[in-house]
Amino acid sequence: MLNEEARSKLKGVSTATLTTVLFKRGFRNVFIQGVFALSQTKPKMVGEAFTLRYIPAREDLDLLGAFEGRGHPQREAIEACPPGHVLMMDARRDASAATGGDILMTRLMVRGVAGVVTDGGLRDSQTIEKLPWPSYCGARSAPLNLVRHHAVESQVPIGCGGVPVYPGDVVVGDAEGVVVIPANIANEAADEGAAQTMFEDWVEDRVKEGRSIFGLYPPNPETKAEFEAWKKTRK
Repeated sequence: MLNEEARSKLKGVSTATLTTVLFKRGFRNVFIQGVFALSQTKPKMVGEAFTLRYIPAREDLDLLGAFEGRGHPQREAIEACPPGHVLMMDARRDASAATGGDILMTRLMVRGVAGVVTDGGLRDSQTIEKLPWPSYCGARSAPLNLVRHHAVESQVPIGCGGVPVYPGDVVVGDAEGVVVIPANIANEAADEGAAQTMFEDWVEDRVKEGRSIFGLYPPNPETKAEFEAWKKTRK
């Protein structure tokens, strides 16, 4: 389970840094391809994954009446996704129709959900992008989900943008994109990511001073000692 200290640290670590942290542990397929942030000015997204899976729509099932009453898996997921979690939607990388619109996204935001990621489309995108809340999608897409997508189940393993996502995995999003961290290593990844961020910020300052990257990045023993001495001055 993601502890609160790790959650706070992840808000200060870039997705680029996290991909390196995960690469060191043997994980290469962690960055969701083909999605983008609807707005570049929203807060950093960190939360556990709550998953929703779609299959292709079928004409005799996916009619407007499917949304009436209770029981539709998409609507149920909107109301079930816990506060602090990220709704992750598997639309088979088909963004030719939406997997949600502004009313559903607003409902998620008001309920305290940390954000949404879909490899399908989002409609009413011009409204969603103005919400003070992070959202990622494969395209701005006006057609409603029933045109292409049939929601079938939630809280099962899915593929989103080609990345495996299991319920409870930790999802981090920034202006560059979205990374999925396996739940069992999320806390240690947060610690290492925060430490790496501090080091890389220090390296960037040295580069701005005119230092060569050789021996600096990656660091040789002298650079490591210099960095450790610098850290002591900050305590």
